[in-house]
Amino acid sequence: MSVRLMVVDDHRLLAEALASALKLRGHRVLAAAAPSAGAADLVLSRAPEVCLLGTAVPAEAGVFDPVVRIKHEKPQIAVVVLGPVPSPRGVASAFAAGASGYVRHDERIEGVERAMMKARAGDVAVAPQLLQESFADLLNPAPEPDDEGARLLQLLTPREVEVLTRVAEGEDTRLIATGMNIAPSTARTHVQRVLMKLGVGSRLEAAALAARTGLLDRAYEPGASQG
Repeated sequence: MSVRLMVVDDHRLLAEALASALKLRGHRVLAAAAPSAGAADLVLSRAPEVCLLGTAVPAEAGVFDPVVRIKHEKPQIAVVVLGPVPSPRGVASAFAAGASGYVRHDERIEGVERAMMKARAGDVAVAPQLLQESFADLLNPAPEPDDEGARLLQLLTPREVEVLTRVAEGEDTRLIATGMNIAPSTARTHVQRVLMKLGVGSRLEAAALAARTGLLDRAYEPGASQG
């Protein structure tokens, strides 16, 4: 299925090469331009379904300001970041700004295309392996359950704990629905309720919070109870 998209990258040559590759795969590429003070204006004026935003410095302050503006003015535009993974901060900053996905800049074109399609569908487009590499210290901490974990656990139903477990393992909406034998719309509703109860804005934040507080460790302790 064709996607109407825009490619924006630090290096114009890379942007144009990616745009050409995606055109050959049947997608409508509206523009390819290097980031600048007018990058957000360009994206907003063309209003693509998906914007692929490439950057070599995802941890640099202000690099995702265009994403913040795009999502504020036209939240229907899905932004997928293409970049390296130097630290969890860079990846987390992209999602905090409102990005719908993050793809390694050395990913194959098929991976980029999959991320585009997922982002357009409203799902988070991030590979489980990328989560493991970028958030290893958050997703696999030394188990130190604290009182906050116990408090948060009481807010979740057993069903929601299972959803949170799957989110922490990097499953997207489709996999959650399949694994729990429920409709994708129901899975999406469960995920939104979990995010609301935990007081976070994204799946990545939910996974990080669960790991930091030991919430899931507590959930599977003998005799553990949920709300």
